[in-house]
Amino acid sequence: MRRSLVTRFSYEERKDSKMRNFYAVIMAGGSGTRLWPLSRQHMPKQALQLVGDRTMLQHAVDRLDTLLPMEQVLIVTARDYVPILADQVPNIPPDNFIVEPLARGTAGAVGLAALHLDQRDPEAVMAVLTADHYIRDVDRFRRALLAANEVARQGHIVTLGIQPGYPATGFGYIRRRERVAEASGFDVYKVDAFVEKPDVARATEFVASGLYSWNSGMFIWQVGRLMAEFAEQMPAFHSQLQTIASALGTAGYAEAVAEIWPSVRKETIDYGIMEHADNVMVIPVDLGWVDIGGWEAVYELHASDEGANVVVGTDHIGVDTSGSLIRGGKKIIATIGLRDTIIIDTGDAILICARDRAQDVKTIVEQLEADGKTEYL
Repeated sequence: MRRSLVTRFSYEERKDSKMRNFYAVIMAGGSGTRLWPLSRQHMPKQALQLVGDRTMLQHAVDRLDTLLPMEQVLIVTARDYVPILADQVPNIPPDNFIVEPLARGTAGAVGLAALHLDQRDPEAVMAVLTADHYIRDVDRFRRALLAANEVARQGHIVTLGIQPGYPATGFGYIRRRERVAEASGFDVYKVDAFVEKPDVARATEFVASGLYSWNSGMFIWQVGRLMAEFAEQMPAFHSQLQTIASALGTAGYAEAVAEIWPSVRKETIDYGIMEHADNVMVIPVDLGWVDIGGWEAVYELHASDEGANVVVGTDHIGVDTSGSLIRGGKKIIATIGLRDTIIIDTGDAILICARDRAQDVKTIVEQLEADGKTEYL
């Protein structure tokens, strides 16, 4: 008989039982340089409407509706972004915005949020999510989080692994071992290894084997378990967190964070914790998940016209044009003889690039920085 780790609850029962200690932490501090010129320092990608009429942050918060009360949703972001994001999600309490003075990688963001949760609720289970993912099957996503919550309560670190749809080279992979349990209809496997981004040949082997998932970057754990991992694997950072913890809830908190944070080592949570942790479980899921890391992903998320073109926010006249993303404003955009091209017009800047070079957009941002053209950043 397969062991069930999760008992189904109605929403009202969840609020009064196991969901009382379950929290979602949305990382929303990235600048989104691959989505330039729409994503800027004053309006980062998590604040943009890239799919539908909701911003990326609003999509991330919407996905948690009916699952958690908004008091149990925290957002980690940069200080300059707080007014923009808070205006978009007024149902999130102001105290639930956790401010990073400087970007220090996902390990820093997760650690700072964990510190706040540990003080608020030492029994907390924490789901690490991001504001730059799009998920089509929201109901399945919610059910997967419920399953992960129950597994994490048993002391395991849990990750949601995305069923690979093709041999992607832009994602890390998770190799699984034996199936250990069932959680509310989801199979739970022990993680064998986290694998760095592969080349095409290795990615093809991974997908064909059926043993690999894409690394979604969504992790679920008890806060106490995470803090123990920081103490063991990142002791210097753990010590810095403890110093900050002594100032939590006092008038000296902001000053303590500002003083310590510049010396925090930049590190990802994947490398800093996940790759070397024991007793890690993966729940493979097919969510219709898309990592919106650049314009190619935006193109794929939209329905195209007869010429396989995606036109957003502008009038477009296309002659012998196909497979292209055209986004603009008041101007009409006319194209002739284009194939698989991205055109983004923001009024003060225009990006034109091949779709298969969309990941290189960040080099434009780097060049603008080098040239001191900060008005375009």
